[in-house]
Amino acid sequence: MTILGHYPQGYTFPRHRLRPTLKDETKLPLVLVACGSYSPITYLHLRMFEMAKDEIERAGKYELLGGYFSPVNDKYKKKGLALATHRVRMCELATDSTSNWLMVDPWEALNPSYQRTAVVLDHFNNVLNDSEGGGVLLSDGIIKPIHIMLLAGGDLVESFGIPGCWAVKDMEHILASYGCIIVERTGSDVRHFLLNHDTLFRHRKNVIVVKQLIHNDISSTKIRLFVKRCMSIKYLLPNPVIDYIVQHGLYLE
Repeated sequence: MTILGHYPQGYTFPRHRLRPTLKDETKLPLVLVACGSYSPITYLHLRMFEMAKDEIERAGKYELLGGYFSPVNDKYKKKGLALATHRVRMCELATDSTSNWLMVDPWEALNPSYQRTAVVLDHFNNVLNDSEGGGVLLSDGIIKPIHIMLLAGGDLVESFGIPGCWAVKDMEHILASYGCIIVERTGSDVRHFLLNHDTLFRHRKNVIVVKQLIHNDISSTKIRLFVKRCMSIKYLLPNPVIDYIVQHGLYLE
């Protein structure tokens, strides 16, 4: 699949928290990418990366080098979507204040047109492995390509089953070329959905399901409603993000 060659003016791919080497060179280097609205980002979005990290370390196949939030483009036209510049900045404030390995890539958000998730993952593959990245250099001089996986909540994956929501060729490309780590959300039965969905079942070896041991159903929709109703959102998302929402008067209407 070919990605768009356009890069927004002034765009630089963020690498400031991306670990450049492997601690264990027998493992496969891995980067996680989470695509979503993040209007606003919440502690659940951040927590999903930590749950995925625990599962990756437990399995022992991959070594995690970094993780990225990729906020969706404004052309997505989803209800409650703040402008991309706001959503990117809120994600940056959240990661800067809470993590030493998570970053925000604004490429998808700042593009002049909507970018499908499959294309976004191709963009990451390009900057990490192809024209710009070059993979990870091992001690023997061999370059090991960085594997990229989509990190998603159970609700996003269940949208695979909604007719017309995803192109079949995109699902095939995502699952065959990259794979997916799915974090179950409250009320979702991802394993049952995997069993019933032909494409997901066919690529089940490339799908990792992570169970939520502490249930958390914080959602951006609820946060926006709380703000609109002048209710407290403290302890639901990082304080710098709360301050940003107040400063810019977001979600009041």
